[in-house]
Formats: sequence, C-alpha cells, structure tokens
Amino acid sequence: MIDPRLHQYAHILVHYSLGIKKNDLFVISGSHFAAPLIREVYTQALAAGAHPFTHIGIDGLAETFYKQASDHQLRYINPISKYEIEHIDASLSIISPENTRNMTHINPKKQALSSAAHQPLHQMFLNRAAKKQLRWCVTQYPTQASAQDADMSLADYEHFVFHAAHAGAKNPIAYWKSVHRKQEKIRSVLNTKKKLHVVAKDTDLTLSVAGRKWINCSGKENFPDGEVFTGPVETSAEGHIRYSFPGSHGGREVDDIYLWFKRGEVVKATASKGEQYLHSMLKMDPGARRIGEFAFGLNEGVQQYTKNTLFDEKIGGTIHLAVGSGYPETGSKNTSSLHWDMMCDLRKQGEIYADNQLIYRNGRFVL
Repeated sequence: MIDPRLHQYAHILVHYSLGIKKNDLFVISGSHFAAPLIREVYTQALAAGAHPFTHIGIDGLAETFYKQASDHQLRYINPISKYEIEHIDASLSIISPENTRNMTHINPKKQALSSAAHQPLHQMFLNRAAKKQLRWCVTQYPTQASAQDADMSLADYEHFVFHAAHAGAKNPIAYWKSVHRKQEKIRSVLNTKKKLHVVAKDTDLTLSVAGRKWINCSGKENFPDGEVFTGPVETSAEGHIRYSFPGSHGGREVDDIYLWFKRGEVVKATASKGEQYLHSMLKMDPGARRIGEFAFGLNEGVQQYTKNTLFDEKIGGTIHLAVGSGYPETGSKNTSSLHWDMMCDLRKQGEIYADNQLIYRNGRFVL
C-alpha cells in the first residue's frame, strides 16, 4: 500500500507545481531509489492525459564518467539531450542519491570542462523556461544518504520532507497558494527597491537590483519551496560575504566560503575545506565569478541545515547568493555553466538595508 503522503506529494507536483495537462511531453528523472514517487507521478500524469517518460539513473555512473572520459568525451554534446530540451513541455528532477559523496575525489577541472561545454544547453533550458515554454521542478525523495547527511534516521527524514511539503495537510495546494499570497506582498515591496546592503558577521556587501524583477517561489520550480529572488546587476557587487553553511555542489562540499567582490566580480575566494574545488568552479567561465541570484529564504517550516541545497536555501531567516548563471526572467544577463547557491544565516545577527532603509533584521522583514 502506498504511503498516502506520497500520493499527496505526487498530486501536488503534477497538478500544482507543474500543472501537467493533456498532451504535455513530460520527462521524470531520478534514481531507482525514487521508484515509488516516480511511479506515482507517472500514473497521475497519465491520468491527466500527458505523455510521460522517464530517465532512471544508476548511482556511480557520473563518477565513472569523470574518471574515464577523455577531454573529447567531456565536451561532447549529446544531440538527443539537445532535442529533448527543445521539445519537452515539463521536467521533474527528483533528488534521490545513494551516496552524496561519490564525486569527492573527482578532478574538479574535468567537472568544469564538461559543465562549460554544456553551457549552451543549460542556457537553452533557462530561456525556454523564461518564455513559459517549459515548466520545470526539482524535488526530493527521502533516501538513506540524504537522511545521513541531515543527521536523521530515514523515518525522521521522511517526516521532515513531507512536513516541509505539507503533504499531510487536508488541502496542501490551498496551503501553497496561501504561501504565494504571503510572499507576493514581500515581492511587491522589493520590486520598488534599487540597492541592497547586507551587514552581518564578516559580511558587508552592497549590490544593485535596479531594473530587475523579483520572483515569488511558492512551490513551482522547487518543491518544497519558500523564497523570493532576483538577479542583481552583474557589475554592482562590492564588498565581502562569509557564508554560514558549507557549500554543496557537484557532489562536493566546501566549508567556510568567504568571497570578496569588486565591480561585481569575485576577486578573492577562500575556504577552510575544498578551496581548490571552489577556485576551479569560479574559473569555469567569465560568468562564474559574478552573482546570478540573490534570494531570501522564507520557509519557516525548514529551520535546520541538512546539507541539501533544495531545503537549506529555503531556511526561514537566511539569504542565499548564487555565483554563476542568472534566471533570464529576473532580467539577469549573467550567463555561465555554473549556478552555485551559497547560504548566509542572518537569524542571530544580520541586517539588510534597501535604498538606505532597514527592511530586514535578525531573519525577519521589518517592512
């Protein structure tokens, strides 16, 4: 018998997050560990009249690829992948790892080489999404690996995921619509601002958001969700920021990231662990050293760090800045094959000023 929370979870993804409808070409991607959720989403998509198909991953293939592939193979663009991005109507990616550390000893230069080569596909995806031609969502299926990263049992982690998604609620879609309305008030105020100034421990950073659009994230592209974000003016970041939590990217973890910006570009970067990997990623392409996203985490149901960016960037009382590609729908012009979200906790000591007016203190808006 299927867990009723899983049925509800799939219902939200199909009918709210992605709005799957008749004749949609819909790809569902995840590892074999996510089979229960994949099966339920697939079933509900068929009932909606869509044309679902799946990409089922086997853990360890990416590790094998980066260890064995030649430079030519690393740069190769699969024409089938290109065709898929050009034609799908909707995409669901389910995070469901067996081992979250299997890329730890991979040469970061190989990862950077492959990512840079695939940048045109990444940009094509973003452009189609910005034009509302492609709907996408990233979600999580509870696995032992993710539970271990979060220092939880699998049962506790399942509860954490389903609770953050409100999958046990009588009407979870109504709940997420209420989240949208609440965050819309914040977004409308931020849309009137031109300059942000972040002040916190080891952090003093200013950047311009003039002419940029803030986006309300309430369960569409990410699920669970809870943030508002924009793409800062690419040349505007000045100052420095120290991130509160380890940064996870490409199966690697980097601790105590500290970045310095001048005229929008990272001019210095340090880390207590994984600094070589950090530098490799920032050297990936010209856009990798600039900020593509600035966001406020607003999900009060997520309060603990779990080493999973999908949840960690939503922690209520935090902000996150992504180096690398921005989302075109915000007005961002930054292009890169990198998009790396890094979180800064402002709940204990932190202030943000907008146009020299205090709008945020200790993890709360004071609008």
